[in-house]
Amino acid sequence: MCERAYSIEQMRDETAVRAQALLERALYAGARFRDGQLEAILALVDDRRRALVVERTGWGKSVVYFLATRLLRDGGAGPTLLISPLLSLMRDQMRTAARLSVKAESINSTNQPDWPEVEKRLAADEVDLLLVSPERLGNEDFQRLVREAMPRGLGLFVVDEAHCISDWGHDFRPDYRRIERLVRLLPANVPLLATTATANNRVVADVEEQLGPDLIVIRGPLARENLRLQVLELPDQADRLAWLAEQLPLFEGSGIVYTLTVADAERVSGWLRGNGIDAPAYHGQLGNEEREVLEQRLLDNDVRALVATIALGMGFDKRDLGFVVHYQRPSSAVAYYQQIGRAGRELEDAQVVLLVGHEDDEIADFFIRGAFPGEDILRSVVDTVAAAEGGVTIRGLEAAVNVPTGKLQQAVQLLEVEGALYKEGSRYFRSASAWEPDVERMRRVTAERRQEQERMQEFVATDDCLMEFLARELDDPEARRCGRCANCLGAFVTDETDPRLKQEAITFLKRGHRPIRPRKRWPGGLSEPRGTISVTEQLEEGRALSIYKDAGWGRLVAHAKYHALLFDDELVEGVAEMIESSWDPHPPPTWVTAIPSLNHTELVPDFAERLAERLGLPFRQALVKVRETAPQKSMQNSAQQVTNIYDAFEADPDRIVDDEPVFLVDDIVDSRWSLTVCGVKLRRAGAGPVFPVTLAAASLRD
Repeated sequence: MCERAYSIEQMRDETAVRAQALLERALYAGARFRDGQLEAILALVDDRRRALVVERTGWGKSVVYFLATRLLRDGGAGPTLLISPLLSLMRDQMRTAARLSVKAESINSTNQPDWPEVEKRLAADEVDLLLVSPERLGNEDFQRLVREAMPRGLGLFVVDEAHCISDWGHDFRPDYRRIERLVRLLPANVPLLATTATANNRVVADVEEQLGPDLIVIRGPLARENLRLQVLELPDQADRLAWLAEQLPLFEGSGIVYTLTVADAERVSGWLRGNGIDAPAYHGQLGNEEREVLEQRLLDNDVRALVATIALGMGFDKRDLGFVVHYQRPSSAVAYYQQIGRAGRELEDAQVVLLVGHEDDEIADFFIRGAFPGEDILRSVVDTVAAAEGGVTIRGLEAAVNVPTGKLQQAVQLLEVEGALYKEGSRYFRSASAWEPDVERMRRVTAERRQEQERMQEFVATDDCLMEFLARELDDPEARRCGRCANCLGAFVTDETDPRLKQEAITFLKRGHRPIRPRKRWPGGLSEPRGTISVTEQLEEGRALSIYKDAGWGRLVAHAKYHALLFDDELVEGVAEMIESSWDPHPPPTWVTAIPSLNHTELVPDFAERLAERLGLPFRQALVKVRETAPQKSMQNSAQQVTNIYDAFEADPDRIVDDEPVFLVDDIVDSRWSLTVCGVKLRRAGAGPVFPVTLAAASLRD
């Protein structure tokens, strides 16, 4: 017994020595493990345990799984499978793996041409670590790859950002629930590591339950002592824009400015760049190559900041990031802690400023409402799939169920994970499994999201230590006053703004015109219309004056539409100035028409007629609405929207100026289908190129 105990201890000592050597080779001579790192490595490599590591941002969780991978591979184990939630995080992990002598490959949505080569390298046992997104776990080809292309089987299974496993986690994704099934199939001798910086006690308990018995939890203090936090309440966007233009040049180093929407990322970036501050926008709607270039520019300190959505979030690792500013308040303290954790990982001092705006709760409400598909949507999808002989595609579901496309995809994904549906090719089928929606769980999680929102409101208003508040939200038993934040030590930035800059920001917001890009194909799943929209019938690119309800013109549009019932002459002037000063459509339209309504018959035509007079062009009401329709905003996806209006409008050839380009005016553009259908009708009746013009674009769909 003593000899066995001695040999195990000796083995652990040897592993520790090898781990120390690898650490120094990767970092620098004399580098030392942080508290808990070596403990986690030994648990994985020597004990083949399952471990959950909850440590602060910047602690070095990736060091644990990369060094454990190297040690296990050197001992003859198979490759590590690492589940990673974001492409930006995957790219960062690939860079770190190379520094730690780990041969890493990735299979994700952006590198499909590389998959056959990755599979070959896996089969040849030339890959130490494979990174995949959780969505890959449901892919049949990937499941085959894991079974057939790893000759030694899995050596280590890693779930990064493990709070995503939990329904309670702030970044919950349904595909993470596949992990529980995969874990049950793992051989007992395959170690497992789950890591996160943002798990409170409830999330930890949920993760423990899903990852199986005998999970050891390694947990350290979460406060970041080198971050200085401050909150500034600047409700108007113009104030915040002016503040950013003044203050960003004063910060040390480069940083990140977080926004809650893509539209705001583009807007803030445009303002800052117009004021000589190199701060490109970064979000999920950019191409993969463009995002990689922007990440590298930030890593190289080649930009002052990236203005980013949460697409640049979990795990992005720039050790000398000097500051993080939030243009709006995140909906939870946990999400906020995750994002500010990008700052100051190897700096003695980094500045973190939260700007609070009047729109913050509206955006938070939008995302909370959209967190789950809802019982009625789930039942409609299940019933529609069950009734479809031969299965049904997503496009077929859109035509049959009045649900937004994104929500429909979310419902299908959740139902597939829960076993109610299964997929063959592009078609979904009802499984034989009994299924009932877990309504109680959805209610509980939604209530928790509301409570998180309220706690974030309290964070903004508190006079107590800001870092201690965040640590307590994460149930950190070592939470205490930081002695560095603005509430502990006093403000380190001002909330005052230059009145001149604020006026410039107001003007900028009023000129925040949005492009209206032409639709080029009819929605799938319809018998008529279908296919490609002829080039001669497509809209030209148009313009929206504002974003609905937004700073600048957007609030005036909203007030006029539902209160004044008449669009002010100030809006006529704003649209005319947009057309004359910053658009220059070609060929220039020679007349104006409007989309009619049977409910508010004069609202849009009256505005269009006054706009035509201001532009010195004739107005002709060339479109007629021939039947009443449900409001387009009640139609939730493209197939439903087109079906609702396709035969509801006609063009009067006698009121059309033949072959002459025309401005087509409406008040608000959302899906673009009303404009598209009316544009087709005008072109078929003899009109020239059709340029859509609207007062506003719908906001939160961005």
